[in-house]
This record gives sequence, structure tokens and C-alpha cells, in this order.
Amino acid sequence: MKIDWELPQFRKGFYGQIDKLIGPGATKAEKNLQLYLPLLGIAIVVLHGLYMNFNWSIGQYVVAAILIGDMVGGVVTNATSTAKRWNFREGNDFKAHMNFVGLHIIQVFLVSYFFLNFDLLWIGLFYGYLMITCAFILAMPLYLQRPVAMTVCAVSLVLSIYVFKSPEHLEWIIPLFFLKLQVCHVLREEPYRPEVEDKN
Repeated sequence: MKIDWELPQFRKGFYGQIDKLIGPGATKAEKNLQLYLPLLGIAIVVLHGLYMNFNWSIGQYVVAAILIGDMVGGVVTNATSTAKRWNFREGNDFKAHMNFVGLHIIQVFLVSYFFLNFDLLWIGLFYGYLMITCAFILAMPLYLQRPVAMTVCAVSLVLSIYVFKSPEHLEWIIPLFFLKLQVCHVLREEPYRPEVEDKN
């Protein structure tokens, strides 16, 4: 197993745009995980909702599918070695990471609008907590970031039970937010590579 921080070339055309999302040089195994696990999550949420008669509107089913796809895909993708190499490339600084975290106001808004009667206080508290905790983790010295992130995530999981209101039937959404952003995205890790790289 080797560590390689050197970024390969982007693929051409449409696949080059995909590389900007998942990082250039993703292995076949990484791409399979990033594709099939979100699809599996979408299928489980939608089929479970229909089977248990959640009485969701079409819009709620669509948004729930988008959210589970984004959360599962985000957890998997941000945890890959290829994404670590891309996200922690030279020049991708604190501001860049916080911009990525900040974009999740969209998902927070969707949760509140479609499943919490557009609770503005919930949006402010939950989004603010996400931003503050991710900034806190990133501000730590590198050697402390992992234990701090794990501690913050553990506390956050407890808060997701007792403090932050979870939408009915979407009890998974808040823990996945924390896992995706506090652990999978903001933690810098060495990009371990297979001995033989795939030919894209």
C-alpha cells in the first residue's frame, strides 16, 4: 500500500466534471461504492415508505430520495482516499472546506420545508451547530483533529436524540449529516493507493 498526493489528470468531457466532484483518479472499487450504495439507500427509503404507508406526498418522496442519496453518497465519497487527496490538495484551505459545509444549507432547508413545517428556528440552530463544530474541528492542530472530530460527532449523535428534532420517518438524516461533514469531509487523511492503479 502506498501514499500518493500527486493529482492525476482530469478525464475529458462529462467525466472530467465528475472528477471535480469525487476527485480525479478514483478506482473502480471506489466508483462502484459511490454509485451503488446511494442507489441502495434510495431504494430502501422509498420502498420502506411505500410498504409502511408513510403517507408522504410525491414531493416528500422525491426530497427523501435526494437526501438519502446525497447523505450516503457524501459519506462514502468524502471517506475515499481519492476524495481525501482532492479535498486536501494544496490551496484547498479552511475557507474552501467551510464553503463546502456551508452549501448544506440547501439540504437543511429541504428537511425543514418538507418535513418540519418549515421550522426556521430548527434551521438556524442545526445549521449553526454544523458550521461551528466543523470550523472547530478544522481549527485544531492536525494531530488532534481526529480525536476531536470523533468526540464532537459522538456528542452530536447524543444531541440528535435529545435536542435536535428529527423528522418522523427521517430519523437517520441528522446522524448522517454529522457523519458526512464532521468526520468524512473535514478530517485530513493520507491518500492510500492500491499498488496497481486502475486505467480510466
